[in-house]
Amino acid sequence: MQPLPETRPLSAFPGVPPTLFGLVSRYSPSGQEEEATAWLVQHMQSLGFTQAFRDEVGNAVGILGDGPQSIVLLGHIDTVKGELPLRLEGDRFYGRGTVDAKGPLAAFVDATAAVGKIPGWQIVVIGAVEEEADSDGARFVADRYRPQFAIIGEPSQWNRVTLGYKGTAWFEATFRSPASHSASSRPSVCEAAFIFWDSLLKWTQAYNQDKERQFDQITPRLRGFCSAEDGFSETATLRVGVRLPCEVSPQEWYRRVESLFECLEGVECRLQPTGYAIPAYRAEKNTPLVRAFLQSIRAVAAAEGESTSPSFTLKTGTADLNIVAPVWNCPAVAYGPGDSNLDHTPEEHLSLTEYRRAVKVLERVLREVTGS
Repeated sequence: MQPLPETRPLSAFPGVPPTLFGLVSRYSPSGQEEEATAWLVQHMQSLGFTQAFRDEVGNAVGILGDGPQSIVLLGHIDTVKGELPLRLEGDRFYGRGTVDAKGPLAAFVDATAAVGKIPGWQIVVIGAVEEEADSDGARFVADRYRPQFAIIGEPSQWNRVTLGYKGTAWFEATFRSPASHSASSRPSVCEAAFIFWDSLLKWTQAYNQDKERQFDQITPRLRGFCSAEDGFSETATLRVGVRLPCEVSPQEWYRRVESLFECLEGVECRLQPTGYAIPAYRAEKNTPLVRAFLQSIRAVAAAEGESTSPSFTLKTGTADLNIVAPVWNCPAVAYGPGDSNLDHTPEEHLSLTEYRRAVKVLERVLREVTGS
């Protein structure tokens, strides 16, 4: 077993950019981001940011420039749980958060520092907390900034731009009925719960029948089940999460779920939404920000001697883009180095070549949209 990240200095990882190493080497699962945010604030100060501070909810914020117009680069500094030993194998840097999403956040910092102050503009880099939980950091900044452009830090690979993420909603469905003898012909309350679940799956399968892309489908998942009885009544509870397409809002989803209760006679049914329901979001393709990314990816590819062309992707998960973009109502996309298939895995790693290319793309994008 190799030593864990904080015991090994940057010199042990030749070629790893200091910003990327500094973030990844500080383990920061949701709710434990203090050390990483404190380091990032100090690091942005050392890079010459006009301001660098921790805001009221613990986000690390760096502002470069003091103009009336702004660009917000919103990454997240928290990770899922599970600290990984750092290691460097050739071009690949392994560690928790290299992909999701300290790699993109580090790229934001390095690109902003490289561009420097742009007259008339503020470039705001935010390392948000709690993205892997309830997105407390993004919810806080959504009402505090009104940027002209927004870039959300999530892995897309250096030559792709993410235009959208599905929505999400959670609920608990509780079923209750008077206790009955085990020899009774009436379905038990546990059976009633699974009759409901089967009806829900059949409805979503019918909805998805003509939807080829997973981004356009409703995808429910059963996440928990429990039951109890006290001699007088029996209860069963299902815990369900769903990924929703743009065409179905969380409110519409809840209404459809409740309508399926009608198939259960003699059973008291109750639906309780839990957590935050988040609608899906899809950005427009024809915006100055998207055009800047396409031009910048082509330019970097040409300079690197690469034959790759820029492309778009739609993600089946949910990100802070869903939260801030509808509020800010400005051109917004998600972008960052890394393969999202490695999110949350023990083999999470980032190509350093890809990281450097993403930084170059971001530098060009910032100059392009600001006209500098």
